[in-house]
Amino acid sequence: MKKKTIISAILGVVTMFCACFGFAGCTDDEAKDKIPEGTNGKALVAYFSATNTTKGVAEKIAVATGGALYRITPVEPYTSADLNYGNSSSRTSKEQNDSKARPAISGSVENMDEYDIVFLGYPIWWGESPKIIYTFLESYDFSGKTIIPFCTSASSPMSNSGSNLHSSAPNAIWKAGCRVSSTAHIDALVNEIKR
Repeated sequence: MKKKTIISAILGVVTMFCACFGFAGCTDDEAKDKIPEGTNGKALVAYFSATNTTKGVAEKIAVATGGALYRITPVEPYTSADLNYGNSSSRTSKEQNDSKARPAISGSVENMDEYDIVFLGYPIWWGESPKIIYTFLESYDFSGKTIIPFCTSASSPMSNSGSNLHSSAPNAIWKAGCRVSSTAHIDALVNEIKR
């Protein structure tokens, strides 16, 4: 399969996924015309998951696209007290209210240069991506790479969480993202791809 065709297929998966399941802001009819030339079509599914909800979605996207999986792991794991959204003194409340917060990441992606497409997953915290996603984006050179964000939330929309990340990887090719509220959507996607 030609390199451009592989990338078109991967981006087509996301476009089809979002269009088929009605996720607002996800359709990108021009995706295939915007594929960068000279890429090898390798995908990375990088995700942060404090409660393993995003992990399940990321694993299914990796299977569906054949992408490599990478978990963004904080040096200091989040406890249930840290995740207490009702406590303005909790770690996550403080981080989300501090625009300069960049929680440290344990480990790194090996051979980041090999990947042309990065699916970037995270939960929605206070209507935004967790600050550790900014840490991840600012740790690598994403110039010329295509980034497709996806988020998990039971009820909060993706809103501007994806577009707010653009400044941390300004030379990337950003695509519209998706909010995934149920792994059933991913199951349907995987079944559709296998046909």
